[in-house]
Amino acid sequence: MIRVLIAEDHEIVRAGIARMLEDIDGVTVIGQVASGEDAVTAARVLEPNIVLMDVRMPGIGGLEATRRIVRISPLIRVIALSALIQAPFPSKLLEAGACGYLTKGSSLEEMEKAIRMVNEGKRYINPEIAQQLAISALDREPASPFDCLSHREMQITLMLVHCERVQAISDKLYLSPKTVNSYRYRIFEKLAITSDVELTHLAIRHGLVENDKVKIK
Repeated sequence: MIRVLIAEDHEIVRAGIARMLEDIDGVTVIGQVASGEDAVTAARVLEPNIVLMDVRMPGIGGLEATRRIVRISPLIRVIALSALIQAPFPSKLLEAGACGYLTKGSSLEEMEKAIRMVNEGKRYINPEIAQQLAISALDREPASPFDCLSHREMQITLMLVHCERVQAISDKLYLSPKTVNSYRYRIFEKLAITSDVELTHLAIRHGLVENDKVKIK
């Protein structure tokens, strides 16, 4: 039996995925969580074979949660599940250790295929995303300005645009406030911006965050 943990902050979506997986022979949902932090805790306690990981979640989010989970055990494999198919999310999640990437529009058949392949130690990437990754690898220009950010810079960017304060970021990522601010100004420099407001506008423009999910101060 393939044991699956679902990490998704929208309850209706989470329940829908769980219901879909009930129709797959040999697959069982052992837990459902709504944040990156809870995903890490549940992965450690429940020891799933597969974690279906939403990218945009409260707190540390799917990117950092993926990085932490793959460090817990090499036997736990993460499949990113997101409506985001544009750069830089697919490449960043795969760099963080995800073994697969599905869109939220994936069919039950594709989800089953991905779960079984990844459980066998293989990789599965949605064809549309795989094509974009292949094209971006050939292009000289980055598909997104956020491609230039490191994993840690990307993580802090996502938390900043979701209105997390420096102290809260510091607490959740186990970094000092001074270190978080150092990353923050390095992000500004790389993206040629000067404030959190500009960062948020840029993030919205490139699909890192939904316009109705942030408050621009």
